[in-house]
Amino acid sequence: MMALKSDFLRILTERGFIHQTSDEAGLDDLFATETVTGYIGFDPTAKSLHVGSLMQIMMLRWMQKTGHRPIALMGGGTGMIGDPSFKDEARKLQTSDMIADNLAGIRQGFENYLSFGDGPTDAMMIDNAEWLLGLNYVEFLRDVGRHFSVNRMLSFDSVRLRLDREQSLSFLEFNYMILQAYDFVELNRRYGCRLQMGGSDQWGNIVNGIDLGHRLGTPQLYALTSPLLTTASGVKMGKTADGAVWLNADMRSPYEFWQFWRNTEDADVERFLKLYTELPLDEISRLAALQGSEINEAKKVLANEVTAMLHGRSAAEEAAETARRTFEEGQTGDALPRIAVPGVELEGGIGVLSLFVSAGLAASNGEARRQVKGGGLKLNDQPVTDERAVVTSDDLGPEGHIKLSVGKKRHALVVPA
Repeated sequence: MMALKSDFLRILTERGFIHQTSDEAGLDDLFATETVTGYIGFDPTAKSLHVGSLMQIMMLRWMQKTGHRPIALMGGGTGMIGDPSFKDEARKLQTSDMIADNLAGIRQGFENYLSFGDGPTDAMMIDNAEWLLGLNYVEFLRDVGRHFSVNRMLSFDSVRLRLDREQSLSFLEFNYMILQAYDFVELNRRYGCRLQMGGSDQWGNIVNGIDLGHRLGTPQLYALTSPLLTTASGVKMGKTADGAVWLNADMRSPYEFWQFWRNTEDADVERFLKLYTELPLDEISRLAALQGSEINEAKKVLANEVTAMLHGRSAAEEAAETARRTFEEGQTGDALPRIAVPGVELEGGIGVLSLFVSAGLAASNGEARRQVKGGGLKLNDQPVTDERAVVTSDDLGPEGHIKLSVGKKRHALVVPA
């Protein structure tokens, strides 16, 4: 392994962010001698990014912390088409209004990780709709499209896998990789951007941009990809039994976010501490060396640090205290998720299975029923034994809520609206 001169590549290498680079020596020289502008693209497919995007966000954060300028490129233009990479079928097309709503929500999360402004290392959030929506199609085909080989595009895994399975790949999606390549060139022209980063599944698209830049006369452009991350048990990062772990607090509460990290598998603790916190590596090594039940202390540190970065230190401390009171003292923590139910519905009574589903603690009545049979559901800390039970306002405790629990780690409070 070559000795790295730049802080940025050294840190990313030490902490496990790098899967592949197009020219490590050239990129290292660039970061060691210049203030580099680099970007990562994000698709506005929901009103919040989730934990699966957090590795990419942390790469932008480290870029800024080491004295360079990160760009978070919002795909307001490409989002109208959809990235076909490793998808079995086409994405559902979104309207302009849907994309605008999603972009507004996504922006909220980024401000917790990056410092935005007009300075040389201040982060920028840019929407590729600025240049894509005004393109003249015939001119674009003549000036840009002629540089792409269909034969080569068909060889990319993101396309080939779909074709091998005889699944439809629309002309819209086929154009996606051309537009993404054009984004790289346009960002270089407008902002001097020299680096595109992304997950390893984006390698072909990024290299397309480097090739297009070479043909259109840009300076040398570079690619850097991170490994696609799964948990030790093989689950895609950011996915749980009750859905995605969103970054926005109105879609996943700070307590639930904290609890997700607290439930990290033992084998993932060291890796996650390196990727998702800024703790020194020697401290991470100390925490990762803890054995037996002591590893739970490392998981709490992980949960505290990641939650504090996103939601603030006080929210992380409140979540930790809620967890302590809930699990160690059997009390009800103030930060537990709350679900408001119209008082008239509680007066009339709600089926216990339906209530757990409404609270997001079960995906369906069938799943809740299986939990009852396995002794996994509790109402006010008492096991639910009758799947036909009805919950009413009489079940409200002295603090004015009903506590729902699934197992030992998932809880919610039902309050009358």
